[in-house]
Amino acid sequence: MSVDTSTETAGADSHPLLDDVSRMIVARSCSVLSLDIFDTVLWRRVPRPTDAFAILGARLRESGRCPSWLTDATFRRMRIVAEQNARTDRGALGTEVSLFDIWRQMPQHVFGSALLEELVEAEVAVERELTVVDLDIANLMALARKHDTPIILVSDTYFTEDHLRHLLDRPELGSLQGVRVFRSHQHGLDKASGLWEIVLKDLGREPEQVVHVGDNELADDEVPAELGIRTVLYTRVDDRFAETLERERESIEPFGPFATCFDPRQGDFGLTSLRAKTLAAGGAQSESAVDVAWRYGGSVLGPVLTGFAEWAAQKAHTEGIPVLWCPMREGEMLSTLVNNAAEARGWTVTAKPIWLSRHVVSIAALDSFDTESVFDFIRRSYQLSVRQLLAMLHMRSGDVPSLASELDTILDNGPVVERVAVALTEAPHIRTRLASRVTAVRDRLLKVLRHNGALDHPEITLLDLGWGGTIQYYLAEVLKIAKTGVTASGMYLATDDRSARVYVAGLRAEGYLAQAGHPHEVASTLARSPEVVEQCVNALCGSLIDFAEDGSPVLGQVADTPSQNAERTAVQDGILAFQRQWHRYAEAAGGGWPLLTGAARDRLANILVSALRIPSADEAAVFGNWRHEDNFGSSVITRILAEDLVPAIPYMSPNDLNDLDMRDSFWPAVIAASDTGLAAATRALGTGAVDPSMFEPSGEPFETQVWYHTVDDKWHEGPSKRVRINHNGLSFARLDFEAGETDIVSLIIPGRPAVVRVDWIEATVIAGGRRIPDPIRWDQPEDFAGFVYRECRWLGANMVEFTSPTAAMILPLAARSGGPVTSARITVAFAMLPQSMSGFAHKLPLGSKVARISGRLRDEYRNRGAAGFAAGAARVALRKLAGPQ
Repeated sequence: MSVDTSTETAGADSHPLLDDVSRMIVARSCSVLSLDIFDTVLWRRVPRPTDAFAILGARLRESGRCPSWLTDATFRRMRIVAEQNARTDRGALGTEVSLFDIWRQMPQHVFGSALLEELVEAEVAVERELTVVDLDIANLMALARKHDTPIILVSDTYFTEDHLRHLLDRPELGSLQGVRVFRSHQHGLDKASGLWEIVLKDLGREPEQVVHVGDNELADDEVPAELGIRTVLYTRVDDRFAETLERERESIEPFGPFATCFDPRQGDFGLTSLRAKTLAAGGAQSESAVDVAWRYGGSVLGPVLTGFAEWAAQKAHTEGIPVLWCPMREGEMLSTLVNNAAEARGWTVTAKPIWLSRHVVSIAALDSFDTESVFDFIRRSYQLSVRQLLAMLHMRSGDVPSLASELDTILDNGPVVERVAVALTEAPHIRTRLASRVTAVRDRLLKVLRHNGALDHPEITLLDLGWGGTIQYYLAEVLKIAKTGVTASGMYLATDDRSARVYVAGLRAEGYLAQAGHPHEVASTLARSPEVVEQCVNALCGSLIDFAEDGSPVLGQVADTPSQNAERTAVQDGILAFQRQWHRYAEAAGGGWPLLTGAARDRLANILVSALRIPSADEAAVFGNWRHEDNFGSSVITRILAEDLVPAIPYMSPNDLNDLDMRDSFWPAVIAASDTGLAAATRALGTGAVDPSMFEPSGEPFETQVWYHTVDDKWHEGPSKRVRINHNGLSFARLDFEAGETDIVSLIIPGRPAVVRVDWIEATVIAGGRRIPDPIRWDQPEDFAGFVYRECRWLGANMVEFTSPTAAMILPLAARSGGPVTSARITVAFAMLPQSMSGFAHKLPLGSKVARISGRLRDEYRNRGAAGFAAGAARVALRKLAGPQ
């Protein structure tokens, strides 16, 4: 990048502190510009300088100068220890050594006939290949030359002057004639121990006349500043980014494919340094939500999506695909990234956003004459009412008379969905009407595709984030039904197991980070927590629900808040900022810059997977508050971190997070990150430091379970969940079930003899075909006093003794919700003290009989009014007359 001559600063994408140095040079207030060399003038395409040794070991092994048993990691450790020994052996001569001194500490016989000089030159060659000129520093040097400001290089290094001249001989740096180099090995002192005094004496300048830029806090900032030198700490990796890198290192161990995150030629492709440079240039250092979001875009999604765009653009260019069609809402950002990549690399391909959604294509592909097809279509939606379903299918309420009395019924269970599917397909005139509506949607979709030129070639190639390939699958069906002669292919960030039907249909669908669920660690993590990636890439608009007759998109509601929009915009700005840095260096390298299309994918997969599995507390706080609209015809809006789970967090263990349904939490790791203890436990589990069994009670796997009783007087076995005990000694269970028409539920909490403190029970239900807006909750002593107990004893307050594996509390769902329940979610938070399975344990005293009876009566009054209260009182009186039971 050339110097901005209008302002004469280092550049828009440079470190802000370099602008200050630029102004000093222009103002002639800097008599000497001093620069550190490594991680300032030059940086390496590896996360840590010593990672270069692993690559050197691979090179020596490839060339036959190193035995096969000497692995990359082993050689790296050997080289580190050799340097330590060389410095120690100097004794009174000081710790400064040359590269030759270091290699003399290596076991020469291991490297066969290779000469010492040959091995030293091999290391210098690797350094030359891995080091990259910092373009911002190069601009600063050019500005200094323009204003006749002398430049010096001051470095703690074991390289000789000839080595350094070779490493610094780069066209980006221009001529180094007249640039003096002060080396620690040359003078026997490093920058922290006396080299700066030598520099000042040799220059004959006052300290305040010198401005020094370097990355080491002690050697480049504190020590020279004490002497009066003006310093700029050119930090490569700030503290917050260091935490990001640490979680990525933690994630490498459990994931086999990530063990090789370094290419033997390209290192880590410069990703670590360019992510750091992006963050530094952006200046987002505060803990505000917008800054956290920007950093997430710059350091996590930026590199991943830059690689994805580069892969897609290169593949399209190579295969002669002229256009990549990017479905909205992600299409706006993805097409921008692909077009940027194509321009930077000189590839012939164009990416265009196009309005498509799984909602529209699935309607357009619907077989309206097949009951099973209609049933599957309805089941894909979430808690639609019959009225909403008909509107989604462009049918009026009166079009299906048999559903007139059920328009507000929620489609929450199989029987009601089947009833509606039959109603829509059983009568010829209704089938015909439905078919005409579906055909109209299909025709509007095809009209839009033709108008945009998407059907001009035998294949329309979609570019999308992916997961199940739903849009591609149904679009291909639409194109086949319409006999267009066009098929649909797809390029995706990743596809999971659900994409199998795409492949079975013979459709081409390629994944960048994962394909058809492999590698499992990548695909499963993305499929389980896709929401934050999708939301960060989405345009600030609603989802496509239809097309108007003129082809304009009809969009659904937008759940975003102003703060969420600002944060999402910040993420996208961060993504683009990283891509600019990446292309900046690619263009400067003149074709020699690495591509992210091959081995880099493992490194990028680790960046994304570790971010999804181990989000920071700041990331959890920002993204957990984002709202999500369900789409697919539904009006349901939830937060990424569901509000009803917040009070349950102290009761949860890492294994509970894995059990949560997608609709319980779109991003379970955010739950963990919001609680210090749970976060630590989850991280320990995720990195393999502890076994999952650590969070399971010993002995048999006891279970919390529900049985539900339907109005036809039958009991049905419901779901169950393993009882776990977390770091607080607490337990949690959440159980979802669909029923016919349920009146009561039998809740088995510990599944074994135990004394249980039931802190609260909550039921979210759909009853009488309507969604009950507020959860039903039991958390007061009088609530527990009013329960019916089976094989268990109320001990008072919220304490219950369960005497057998089948002991249960009876929840009066229908009475509390005003009608039979068709689906429910039961959540219970409790603490358990196991008792002997023999049943011979000491029995604890029961709760007050008066409190229990009065609790029952209060429950009757709350559920059934005055008549219920009277009936309950009568039953109590009859039991008293009848004597002991």
